[in-house]
Amino acid sequence: MTRTVFCEYEQKQTEGLDFAPWPGELGQRIYAHIGKAAWARWLEHQTMLINENRLSPRDPQHRAFLTAKMQEFLFNRVTDKPEGYVPEA
Repeated sequence: MTRTVFCEYEQKQTEGLDFAPWPGELGQRIYAHIGKAAWARWLEHQTMLINENRLSPRDPQHRAFLTAKMQEFLFNRVTDKPEGYVPEA
C-alpha cells in the first residue's frame, strides 16, 4: 500500500516519500509533509542551482546554501532562478 501525505508544496494529498531524504529533524519534516513529485521538483531545481552557481556539495558553505534553498523551495514555494539564468531552448 502506498503511503500518502498532505504535501505542503503541492497543497494536496499525494504519494509520500519512501524514506527521509535528509538527515535529522529537517529530513523527518520533509518525510512527513512533502510528496514524491515535489521532492523530484526540488532535485531538478537543486541541480540547476548547483550548475548555475558552480556549487560543490562537498563544500560546507555550499551545502548550507542548498539546505536553506531547499527549505524555501519546499515549504515556502520560493523558486527563484539564479541571476542571469537562461533556460535551454
